[in-house]
Amino acid sequence: MSYPLSIKGVVVHGGRVLLLLNERDEWDLPGGRPDPGEDHRAALVREVREETGLSVEVGALVDEHLFEVLPQRFVRIVAYACTLQAEGAIALSHEHHEASWIEFSALGERIAGRLLPAGYLGAIRQAARQPLSP
Repeated sequence: MSYPLSIKGVVVHGGRVLLLLNERDEWDLPGGRPDPGEDHRAALVREVREETGLSVEVGALVDEHLFEVLPQRFVRIVAYACTLQAEGAIALSHEHHEASWIEFSALGERIAGRLLPAGYLGAIRQAARQPLSP
C-alpha cells in the first residue's frame, strides 16, 4: 500500500530542536509534501522556509516511519537532520500556531502539556547522535 509522503526536518541549533504546534495541538517538525518530481532535500528546504522563514542545510536521513495522523489515516514520514544557515526570527506560516526551540534535555512525549509524537521524538534523538553531513 502506498501512503502520502511528508518530508520533515529535525532543525538543530545550539543543543535545541525547532518544534511547531499544529492544528491538532501536537508538536510537529517543519516540513511537508514534495511537489511532483521534487527532490526530498529541495522540498525540505522550501517547506522549512515557507513554514518558518528560516534557511536550513539538509543533512543525513535520520528516520522513516508511518504516522497515524488521524484514526486509520497514515502518512509516511521521512526525516532529515538540518542545521540553520543563519540565525533569524521565525516567521510562522498559517499552518502552525506556535514555534519553540526546545532543549534536548527537555524532550519527552509531552512538552508543555502537548504531545510530541513518538516517531518525531525518535527522529530527534537519532539526529542528535549523528553528524549532519548528507
